[in-house]
Parts: sequence; C-alpha cells; structure tokens
Amino acid sequence: MATQPTRADARGNRARILEVAEEVFGRGGSAASTEEVARLAGVGIATVFRHFPTKQILLEAVLVRHFDRLCERARSLAESDDPGPAFFGFFGQIVADAAGKLAIIEAFTDAGGDVGGKAAQGPRDLREAVGVLLRRAQDAGAVRTDAGLDEVHALLVGVSRAVAHIRLDERARARALEIVFDGLAPGDSERQPRS
Repeated sequence: MATQPTRADARGNRARILEVAEEVFGRGGSAASTEEVARLAGVGIATVFRHFPTKQILLEAVLVRHFDRLCERARSLAESDDPGPAFFGFFGQIVADAAGKLAIIEAFTDAGGDVGGKAAQGPRDLREAVGVLLRRAQDAGAVRTDAGLDEVHALLVGVSRAVAHIRLDERARARALEIVFDGLAPGDSERQPRS
C-alpha cells in the first residue's frame, strides 16, 4: 500500500520542481515542456500538476522565485562594507542571467501569463533594491552622483536585453560592462565620498 507523501516531501518536491523548471525554461523558453521538468526533477507529471495545475502557473511561480532570490541577494549586498563592488557586481549578475530570465518571461507570456499580474511585483521590488545599492555606491564615491535610478535602470535593462538577444560571448559581455561601468564612474571632482 502506497503512503501519502509527508508535508516535508511535498515541499521538497515543489522546491525541486521550481529549481528544475527555472533551468529548463531558462534554456528552452517556450519550447521547453513540463514533462522535461518532471523527468529532471525526478517526479511524475502528476506531481508537477498537483503543485502547479497549469504551465502558466508553474512559470509564474518560477518568475516570482527568480525575482525573490535576486531581491534577497541585493538586500544582502546592501549591507556590504564595499558598496561600489557590491553595486557593480550585482549589475553584472543581472546582465549575466538575462538570457535565461527573458526566456522564462517569453514562455510565461506564450502560455497566457500576464506580466502585469502577480509576476509584476518582482521587477518593481528589484528596481527598488537596485536603487538602494546605487545610493550606497554613490555615497561611497564609487558611482557618479548625477546618475539617477531611472537612467541606471534603463542601462541595466538595455544591456541585459542586448546581451541576451545578441548572445555575446563572455569576453564581449565583460567588455560591454566595462564600458558601461566606466560611464557610471565619478569624474575626478566626484571621487570623494559624500557626507
């Protein structure tokens, strides 16, 4: 006689499904399948659908989890003793992860998802978290003070999309980031930390 899974088992299955789904849909976009997610997560397709009744619900949960993790990372970096590298490192991380994130968003919208729904809060929270990192880096004299969050966010989105769509190799991506970061660096008159 089969036993019912415990709550801990169910939570473990759900977490594993989300982790695998982020990888599968981040690599394959709309062409990826929930069957592949189930196989790689080591669960049956019924288990996937018990936790996530539709592909759209699964992808929304993946996006929410993705943005939650990025926001947690940004918040932990906001406590860094070295705000400049924290800001620039996080900027680079977002750019490096952009292709996978955009593939998941594409799969979500293709599955009928609404990017204005529950999944929309993550990008807003992330923008706010980037703003905190930016202000701390500016206060430390690592980023020019006339660069507002709107401009920095536009750069972040633009570079991320460009890197994802052009499929730059690692060397070209690093060089593109270096150029952007040089543009964000303070001029000689701004290099002292603000009080």
